[in-house]
Amino acid sequence: MPALLKVLVADAVSPRTVEALTEGGGVEAVMKTGLKEDALLEIIPDFAALVVRSQTKVTARVLEAAKQLRAVGRAGVGVDNVDVEAATRRGVIVMNTPDGNTISTAEHAFSLLMAVARHIPQAHGSMAAGKWDRKSFEGVELYGKTLAVLGMGRIGSEVSRRAIAFGMSVLAYDPYLSASRARSLQVELVENLDDLLPRADFYSLHMPLTNETRHLLNATRLAQVKPGARIVNAARGGLIDETALGEALHSGRVAAAALDVFEQEPPPADWPLRSLPNLVMTPHLGASTAEAQESVGLEIARSLRGFLFDGIVKNAVNLPNLDAQTLAVVGPYLDFGTRLGRFLSQIAPSKRADRLTVAYAGRINEGDTGPVLRAVAKGFLEAAGGSDVNPVNALAVARGLGLELREAHLSDPGPFTDSLEVTVDCNGSGRASVTGAFFGRQPRIVRINEREVEARPEGVIVLIENRDVPGMVGRIGTLLGGMGVNIATMSLSRDTAGGSALTALNLDSAPAEDALARLRAEPDILSARVVRV
Repeated sequence: MPALLKVLVADAVSPRTVEALTEGGGVEAVMKTGLKEDALLEIIPDFAALVVRSQTKVTARVLEAAKQLRAVGRAGVGVDNVDVEAATRRGVIVMNTPDGNTISTAEHAFSLLMAVARHIPQAHGSMAAGKWDRKSFEGVELYGKTLAVLGMGRIGSEVSRRAIAFGMSVLAYDPYLSASRARSLQVELVENLDDLLPRADFYSLHMPLTNETRHLLNATRLAQVKPGARIVNAARGGLIDETALGEALHSGRVAAAALDVFEQEPPPADWPLRSLPNLVMTPHLGASTAEAQESVGLEIARSLRGFLFDGIVKNAVNLPNLDAQTLAVVGPYLDFGTRLGRFLSQIAPSKRADRLTVAYAGRINEGDTGPVLRAVAKGFLEAAGGSDVNPVNALAVARGLGLELREAHLSDPGPFTDSLEVTVDCNGSGRASVTGAFFGRQPRIVRINEREVEARPEGVIVLIENRDVPGMVGRIGTLLGGMGVNIATMSLSRDTAGGSALTALNLDSAPAEDALARLRAEPDILSARVVRV
């Protein structure tokens, strides 16, 4: 008889998870929870797959020791406890369960919304203390009020549906949500967050935590909300500046707030917001329902079996499913496509895009280009979905945002053996494009918005639009050199002699904001922006 594949379940999961792993035979499931790194290092070499939640840390050391490991399954969404880069280097698939806790989290957020409207936790506490104080807990109705949903992904969309069912009007802020998708959800799409803030009675946050969204609601923005507003955050700690929120709650500008997530988890014992009477707190319970835990457990068990026995990759965060023949043709374009998509997202005229088109020319057309499309979409959408966007779910995320994905197959690659052009159209506000090609085995960006350039698709790239006047190359080099910024490569393209030019610089490090400001202040420099590839 063939040997059983051993799967280690390293964190507590529902009993049905273990049953689903072994149903159909071929798998021996071993449950050992609470393992520290050294203990995990001792036993991991015997296992073909590993199931974790958030407690077990799957480090580079663990992955290096896991000689037989083929897959890591995270029963949940976030994979912060898994070194995905190390897993990719080791050829280990990392899977998660992005949909399993959607309803659970949406329901918890809406429960918190009702709690802050009617002072339910505070009234319970008063009753538990033996009081009968009806006057202190007069609330407000949800019916007829306006809810602002910040982030219209899976969970935000579910919250908006529940709010509409309660007779609320919904304002939506999401830089990546299309107007057509907003209409189908029956929400009003507001372009600018600052325009939305004074219009809502309630606010519910559902965005990933990125450099752009950290402290999205800061002191300045909290001062713009309607007096008496109520705020709920069941998404990510750090979306709200907790110090500023405490001050707004104390002053009464914000009537009440509810937090399920915190900048530090758990918050310290002396956390100043802990004593505020108009703050509701729950200990990160968004996904803590029996149904959600069973759902994510069953989903990851089935995904692991599908991969181990049938080679099917589902919800992988680091690799699409490819056979050897396809990989030989399109393999080099996967990472390149992701970088081009990431580049394009940063030069697009607007974050709200209608259509993303990937045009292939040359030999790449001989293979299945679908994985390349997914890779480009992943790079373009990463900022919209955070770490949740991967080559497997990128198409679904795009559909959810109303972003149309197109492919074009061209017969003439121009001066190159083959090329890859990615174009984005943005809601009537314009379009942007970037083209890449291989010089031998080396990928290069060869065209930006119809301007011929040659730049390496890596690290930090600064794009400078300038007037085509004598001495510009020297002036740019002198300016950056004086700021301690070293230029690795430079490419300059102009439209006509004496017209405008585009300068693409690969830099060893990103220039500081004041350095960019000094560049932009130069009379012959029209714009300067940093692109991180």
